[in-house]
Amino acid sequence: MAKYEFTNKGPGLIWIPFWVLVSARPRQWLKNLALFAPLVFEGVFFNPNKFFLTVYGFFIFSILASGIYIINDVIDIKKDLAHPFKSKRPIAAGRINPQIALVAATCMLLVALFLSSGLGAFFFSAIVAYAALQISYSLFLRSLILIDVMAIASGFLLRVYAGAVLINAHVTVWFILTVASLALFLAIGKRRSERTLLMGSGTKDLNTRAILHHYPENLLDSLTVMFATACWFSYTMFTFLQPPPSAGPQVLVLFGDYLPRTFLASKWLMGTVPFVIYGVMRYLYVIYEKKEGESPERILLSDIPLLSTVVIWVFLVFVVIYGADILPARFLQYIQ
Repeated sequence: MAKYEFTNKGPGLIWIPFWVLVSARPRQWLKNLALFAPLVFEGVFFNPNKFFLTVYGFFIFSILASGIYIINDVIDIKKDLAHPFKSKRPIAAGRINPQIALVAATCMLLVALFLSSGLGAFFFSAIVAYAALQISYSLFLRSLILIDVMAIASGFLLRVYAGAVLINAHVTVWFILTVASLALFLAIGKRRSERTLLMGSGTKDLNTRAILHHYPENLLDSLTVMFATACWFSYTMFTFLQPPPSAGPQVLVLFGDYLPRTFLASKWLMGTVPFVIYGVMRYLYVIYEKKEGESPERILLSDIPLLSTVVIWVFLVFVVIYGADILPARFLQYIQ
């Protein structure tokens, strides 16, 4: 295993804020968009108070997550040095002193806790629980087979519940099952891709992620199929049982003049199911054929078919729930 050495001792110190920002992994903030899910499906996305309250919660979660990522990088310095990609992270590469990084991370955590304390006891509890979960994950949970992926899924659930308590929204059982299944699917896919990456790096060294020794390929394949199926099936049930959102059932007027009553039940969200199924299949293709998937957020931004599917899905969800709010008033008057 490579030896760690702090090398940034000269004029490069002025770059410390930049390397702290890189270590904070802004791209990972995409995961915190889960806070917006209750806002969207509650039908109040265009409510200014609730929207900006959720944005504020997203900002707090991003600060907290960034601090935890930095702590994780300090803990993993030696392991990251042996990884083909993680060795380039600023802390492992010696561009920033680990002690300075820890000070910055501690400040981020304290700021996040302070800001969340003003948003109510339940949101503050979600923040504390998320921080405790992620730090525990970095220290020991990720070394426990199956518990590691369940911890990852729990992090997504805490984000969703945090977004819900911020705006006092209701979340259905099927929605929670969808989030949990998706999170487990991504987590298992990440493990599958990590194993493929490290086995194909030439060294076949799995020590940078010791838990992979306990994940044989056939187990990972079985779990991937299981959670991929659970993901799209849970979402299908959610869309079928989802009650009409309070802000948008008027969108049915778009179809009322052209379709029989048979098709006028408030189940139009089911029209988004094919895109979810394709998205799941595309991600499976990315994992098994393209040998990627170690970083879900990177895949989402770089794989054009998957990104296009997500964009179309978001568009359709907004049309179904908020059609009466986002379509031009003249158009609605015309079709009426």
